[in-house]
Amino acid sequence: MTDRKITRGKVLLAEPFMLDGNFKRSVVLMCEHTEDGSLGFILNKSLDMKIHELIADFPEIESSVYYGGPVQTDTIHYIHNAGHLLEDSQEILPGVFWGGNFDQLKSLISNGLLSQKDIRFFVGYSGWSKSQLKDEMKFGSWVVADLNLNYLFHNKKSNLWSDVMKHKGDVFSVIAQVPEEMTWN
Repeated sequence: MTDRKITRGKVLLAEPFMLDGNFKRSVVLMCEHTEDGSLGFILNKSLDMKIHELIADFPEIESSVYYGGPVQTDTIHYIHNAGHLLEDSQEILPGVFWGGNFDQLKSLISNGLLSQKDIRFFVGYSGWSKSQLKDEMKFGSWVVADLNLNYLFHNKKSNLWSDVMKHKGDVFSVIAQVPEEMTWN
């Protein structure tokens, strides 16, 4: 039996036939999971823009922006590995942090102390109200997996869903090979 327990720092993999366009083949990093609700960011839905194109006074950095989810798409969030440098960061797991002082973030980037390999930006987030995610888990919409730091900072995002499925092993290795678009003859 696989570990279905959702905790901060786990990733959720959309089941292979999920039709919801927001979450189809998505890998969601869970940053918060309490009895009152859950919050995470989709790791593998890159947008065709850079963060300095979205925020006028932001220092130029070759970091892509990702679609974090369908909630509050007028907000910017970031996951990084520099919690020791960035005040008010929330630790998700050892070496992985969420948010922090935004002005300090800009300064760290301007001074070359943070680069695109250290940070990931998101527009919006994925959120679930009280017991919503629990219900989706009962329905079989999500598979829970462990976070590998390479998923965040060193993976080709287009293959992330199948890579994480393969790493789970067993039947998930087979699921990872299911084509995204199935046609019947």
